[in-house]
Amino acid sequence: MPDHPAPAPRLARLALLPLLLFVAGCQGAVLDPAGDVALQERNLIYASVGLMLLIIVPVMILTVVFAWRYRKGNKDATYDPHFDHSTSLELVIWSAPLLIIIALGAITWSSTHLLDPFRPLNRISATQPKPKNERPMLVQVVSLDWKWLFIYPELGIATVNELALPVNREVRFDMTSSNMMNTFYAPTLAGMVYTMPGMRSTLHAVLNRPGEYEGMSANYSGAGFSYMRFKLLGQDNAGFDRWVAEVKARGNTLDTANYLKLEKPSEKVPPMFFSNVQPALFQRIYERCVTPGTPCMSEIMARDAALRGAKPHEMRPGAGVPAGRTSIPREKPEGALLKDSEEIEPAPHLSKPPLPGAPGATKPDSPRNRDMSFLLLPTVPGLTGAARG
Repeated sequence: MPDHPAPAPRLARLALLPLLLFVAGCQGAVLDPAGDVALQERNLIYASVGLMLLIIVPVMILTVVFAWRYRKGNKDATYDPHFDHSTSLELVIWSAPLLIIIALGAITWSSTHLLDPFRPLNRISATQPKPKNERPMLVQVVSLDWKWLFIYPELGIATVNELALPVNREVRFDMTSSNMMNTFYAPTLAGMVYTMPGMRSTLHAVLNRPGEYEGMSANYSGAGFSYMRFKLLGQDNAGFDRWVAEVKARGNTLDTANYLKLEKPSEKVPPMFFSNVQPALFQRIYERCVTPGTPCMSEIMARDAALRGAKPHEMRPGAGVPAGRTSIPREKPEGALLKDSEEIEPAPHLSKPPLPGAPGATKPDSPRNRDMSFLLLPTVPGLTGAARG
């Protein structure tokens, strides 16, 4: 007869499946960082979970111990129905969680400042200090529908859905969005940072290990959100120089016309490369004035600032707004709350009887005073009467 594996080993292998899935989950990008910032964030997760387990594990163990020790059938356990207080027990119950909360608060406060994405790095890794005279490499990031645009202004190149970085060099990301809020997230590099139209965010990070990783959008932004991912390449200096040379050999130019085409929604976009970038393109994207004839935010604010000292009668609709830009007129809004006392004109008092025939104060008991149909009718000026029924 052919040999068949015994049922027991087969069941044992099936029993190990949940453990293997758990271990596989531990190999995720969040717990396997390739950059120093992501490494510190992972250690923060470990420290926070460890501190919380100092409470969770003893509570789970003591729940089982108490249930067993004070079960109904245990005649040796002390039963005291009049117990109401124990100073030593209260100290343990309150002091342990309090100390853990203080420790978590201290870790949160310090890490919030040390890992602030706007703060320049003070080291390349735990064993490598930051070179004193080395400036961070600048990468400008734009979240589009549904793809990522990366501009290297110092190199004069740009890419779509592919980000290459030299290892062991600080990188500063300036980020904005084309038309909706999004989130830049490269788990092996650093944490999530939001991108918003008309606003600029900053992230300082570094890659310490060569390899190919993945970045993504972590904020739902429409139909193509699931495919809004990019390739993150960590390369040594020689490899990065070769990559830059290959991009410059492509021959495409990212100018206004090509950007407006790129800005249109599209899904599953393969990596694209541009060997030239129009100067100040990112600034115009950030100030929302890429389309020809559209004024930039800085121009509008400059004109508005120039008119701050103008007197009220000098204000006119559209003052300070460049041609071609629609805006709310700069006239003083209507409404008594926004007017000076001398500007408020008297109006008919609503307590006057609005319908003819209501005697008001002369005959307070008249049913005409209780006729509330006037609420549905406009006020009739010139009527007399003192009170409303």
